[in-house]
Amino acid sequence: MSSTKSAAVVNYAEEKHSVEIREIPIPEIGEEDILLEVENVGVCGSDLHQWTSDHSWPVNYPVVLGHEFGGKIVSLGSKVAGWKVGDRVVSETAAVIDSQNPLSKVGLYNLDPTRKGFGYGVNGAMTRFVRVPARCLHMVPENLSFEEACLTEPCCVAYNAVVGNSSVKPGDRVIVIGPGTIGILCAAVAKLCGAEVAVIVLEADRGRLEIAKKYGCEVIIGKAEKWAKKRDGLGADLIIDAAGVSETLQIAMQLVRPNGQITKVGWGPKPCNFSLDPIIQKNVRLQGSFSHNWAIWERVITLLASGALDVKPIIGGVWPITEWKAAFEKMHKGLIVKAVLKPV
Repeated sequence: MSSTKSAAVVNYAEEKHSVEIREIPIPEIGEEDILLEVENVGVCGSDLHQWTSDHSWPVNYPVVLGHEFGGKIVSLGSKVAGWKVGDRVVSETAAVIDSQNPLSKVGLYNLDPTRKGFGYGVNGAMTRFVRVPARCLHMVPENLSFEEACLTEPCCVAYNAVVGNSSVKPGDRVIVIGPGTIGILCAAVAKLCGAEVAVIVLEADRGRLEIAKKYGCEVIIGKAEKWAKKRDGLGADLIIDAAGVSETLQIAMQLVRPNGQITKVGWGPKPCNFSLDPIIQKNVRLQGSFSHNWAIWERVITLLASGALDVKPIIGGVWPITEWKAAFEKMHKGLIVKAVLKPV
């Protein structure tokens, strides 16, 4: 490490567009941490929400953005075992957890109420070096590039939503609302489970049609009642709401069949302002899905390394960290699904 500082994409205040490049010190690590040299970091919709200040979670300003990342270990804390300098790894997002919390004790540390994640609770990976607790690490196989491996995190979000928190059987009809990164990956995982899958897009999302089609999904612009009711007139078995607004829950309630399920994985900070009675009338299960844990990461890395889950179609380009704004704007305007950054 020839320099003691590196460039970082910092969200420094709550006001809209309070993000800029700053020089920050290389972090010091604790005895159970490793220092990771970041190879690639994905831009998440939550990074954009913090940039535009329409997020619904607390942020510890100033904070380095970025929680989808992978790289190589450059140093280890004194109590770290099982890892060595040079190992290719990706990191989970739960940077701070309470190991004594009842949820953490059963492996559901992602649901620990005191959990703090990279990019909002502690400094994230849109920089060259990041401090990572060794418990967060997973090995990256040599045949998996870091441009792909850094997207393990959103793949885990999708896997947990579809496999962990939904009931999907071969032959089920699944509708995904929202053609962003999480929505398209949820559709891809549902296809792996043997479901028939349709993705609803708005006219403004037309550029993402071909990407969804690459995963074998039907793409519907606008209303999807006809597709939902095609089999027996009752609706789709599962609706995955991956849109970043609250109003789409109303669409989900219209499209789901009686005794079906709605899994909501997209955040929406505004009130719904409509009745939830259809959930009762249809005997529908409404399920939230948040984050992921160690077992899910291991499964997803296996899927990525084998090629069963391919993230290449959603990657819209790789930008140096210093050009973060161009990458953010392309995603924000819907011109690409996923931007990846490279530290300099």
